Amino acid sequence: MSRDRPQAPGRPGGAACTVQRKRPTGGTRALLLHGLANSSSVWDELTGSEAGGLDMWAAELPWGGGQSPAWAYGQDASRAVADALGQVPGGAGIVVAHSFSTVLLLDLLGEELARDGDPFARHGIEGLVLVSPFYRRDPESFEYGVVGDMLENFRRTMEEGIRVMAGPRLDPALRRDMAQRVCERVGPYGYLSFFRSYLRTPWLRTDLITVPSLVIGGEDDFTAVPAESTALAADLPDARCRFIPGAGHFPMVEQVDAFSAALGEFVDSIGCPVPAVVDQPA
Repeated sequence: MSRDRPQAPGRPGGAACTVQRKRPTGGTRALLLHGLANSSSVWDELTGSEAGGLDMWAAELPWGGGQSPAWAYGQDASRAVADALGQVPGGAGIVVAHSFSTVLLLDLLGEELARDGDPFARHGIEGLVLVSPFYRRDPESFEYGVVGDMLENFRRTMEEGIRVMAGPRLDPALRRDMAQRVCERVGPYGYLSFFRSYLRTPWLRTDLITVPSLVIGGEDDFTAVPAESTALAADLPDARCRFIPGAGHFPMVEQVDAFSAALGEFVDSIGCPVPAVVDQPA
């Protein structure tokens, strides 16, 4: 008996990536890339802050919380990051990536640089801000126990994200149920896309990523632990590392003033040129 088979995966589920201007200032542009099962709303606190006067643009990526898990059926989720970089008129400026998107961004840039390309010039990238990144130097550091640990940490991280976005009034039992539903929505393909990307981090070409970079995380992050941020900053040619006290995996929400100040100091320190004025695309 014949049956209809699903379409063979190619690009990440064919899902669309859209970029919108969140805070027009006329200053240095910044592109904000959210993590797995989040959305551009995770940046709302930041876009309401000073943050060095940045002109902020935020991407809605295929792995957002409300998206179909079909984005993960393909093999190269980093293509959606490339789409986002190409949608900022006049160049992306400072690229601020969170969590899962940090790995995809570094992979995308490193692959092009290894082919003697110049993604910084092509996308107008002046610097990187890598928020709560996942990174390990050695494949041997991924012991078998990390499989179960990371799966449980993923659920806890989804619950943490709901807590910091919704506030303390949300009933803890309801929060746990909501986190479980988010995990089910991401599904095995979405989670394994993240985990495969994490497992490949020992082979990221960090040595080729020469633009000024800020690696920033929460001191209390239990999933993208501070030691990994420290290692990543050490392996990037021009990077500094900052940790935000009193914050976990979402420092741009939990401690937005401290995060905004660190971002502003970084932008000032690298002396980004003021870009030409651009209009929001129709």
